[in-house]
Amino acid sequence: MAQRGRKPKPTAIKVLEGNPGKRQLNEFEPKPDKKPPRCPAWLDSEAKKEWRRVSKQLVELGILTEVDMAAFAGYCEAYARWKEAEEFISKHGTIVKTPSGYWQQVPQVSIAQTYLKIMIKFCEQFGLTPSSRSRIVADKGSNDSLDPMEMMLRGQR
Repeated sequence: MAQRGRKPKPTAIKVLEGNPGKRQLNEFEPKPDKKPPRCPAWLDSEAKKEWRRVSKQLVELGILTEVDMAAFAGYCEAYARWKEAEEFISKHGTIVKTPSGYWQQVPQVSIAQTYLKIMIKFCEQFGLTPSSRSRIVADKGSNDSLDPMEMMLRGQR
């Protein structure tokens, strides 16, 4: 049976956002090990570059885990294909003259648009858009979260 309404937001994202709705967090949500996923060998080289560029930060925030490998790989492949289409457009333009004399849009325009839409959907799931990121409050180890004894041992007050 299909669920109606908005897709539920992952608890990790809610926690990073500070739980703005103040609704009870799902304590029974599956909690995969915080083990980072391995970059799949089958990704193309541009997708692997994107994987390396973004994955470490998402792992540090606790958003990307081993079970998210396929979804994140999907984002990286969509990024690589979008970039390839955009590079073609930059080099060759968006329209060409056909042998019959008519102007026609190159297929890369719709390819780029399609992969951009796919990419954005993945980005929203991982908190990679400005609007989804603006709701996240990440605690990057401020002194407030440290035990007083730990602070003293580190030479902080």
